[in-house]
Amino acid sequence: METKLPEGYKPSPDEKFMNRYQTQYFYNKLTDWKDEILRESRETLAHLQEDSQKEPDIADRASSETDWSIELRTRDRQRKLIAKIDAAIERIKKGEYGYCEVTGEPIDLERLDARPIAMMTLEAQEEHEKYEKVHRDS
Repeated sequence: METKLPEGYKPSPDEKFMNRYQTQYFYNKLTDWKDEILRESRETLAHLQEDSQKEPDIADRASSETDWSIELRTRDRQRKLIAKIDAAIERIKKGEYGYCEVTGEPIDLERLDARPIAMMTLEAQEEHEKYEKVHRDS
């Protein structure tokens, strides 16, 4: 994908939905987000390898291990997020991005801007969550 976006471009409901500019905008947003997560992961790994040598005191080591555990859980959540980002990028490539997987309706641009991995309209997402809550509680 390589469409040059106008300076300061922001998707607008006044345009044709998922035109080449909107598609490029969200593609850029998703790939930038993924790159940032990967960069942070590399930094975390380097930091963990560095710090593992520094804690001779048992109490300090225990504290560090707790911090590392939290950091690794965060990275695991981000790994799952990368899979969702990759799926969204794939939907862009297939021309399916921005449309609700339940209703086929366009997903609101503000929702996509806030959560570019969204796969449902807000209404469909709310219905899905109600359904899950009812069936989880039964």
